[in-house]
Amino acid sequence: MILKTWKACAHGVADEGVPFRDIAGVIGRRLNVPVVAKSPEEAADHFGWFAHFATIDSPASSQRTRELLGWQPKQPGLIPDLDRPGYFGTEKRSVA
Repeated sequence: MILKTWKACAHGVADEGVPFRDIAGVIGRRLNVPVVAKSPEEAADHFGWFAHFATIDSPASSQRTRELLGWQPKQPGLIPDLDRPGYFGTEKRSVA
């Protein structure tokens, strides 16, 4: 959620500055695929148009949102949310 006014920009994020490599690590582990480091040139070849997003970290902070709106996150942060069973649909489910 982004709330914009002429004086404020609010970010509805619980975490601050989650590195892309941490997100990729959870995804790789949950999907059982290797995660490897790549140079910017290798990333450009591998990711194509998405390379720009894969090679930068874009930290966001909700400090101002919390101060201006009194907002507090209630849900899990990004990494715990991604890392929960069933998120990727790879866990075996019992048939009732």
